Amino acid sequence: MTGFPRIALRLSGRARRAVTTADILDRAVDNQLPALDRLPADARRRAADHLAELALLAEAYRQYARGRITKRELHRRGRQATARLTELRLTRLAAAHLTERD
Repeated sequence: MTGFPRIALRLSGRARRAVTTADILDRAVDNQLPALDRLPADARRRAADHLAELALLAEAYRQYARGRITKRELHRRGRQATARLTELRLTRLAAAHLTERD
């Protein structure tokens, strides 16, 4: 999580949902961090990249909740994160496929 104290504010429904989504993403990242130590170096790097994308997306949701970015920008960042996660997954699958042929 961010480690910052929460400030009680009246948030709109959209902002509350955005903060909830950010919290869920943060919990997912926090729950997976301990597993990184048990992975081989190349897998650790890929997993860390995935978790970093999720953390960046959580931050985008928080920025939206604070009114710092628009809904359009949040959607753009979400599409960008999805594309990056897909790219990371496909790169891994391609590498695994090449290894299986050898």
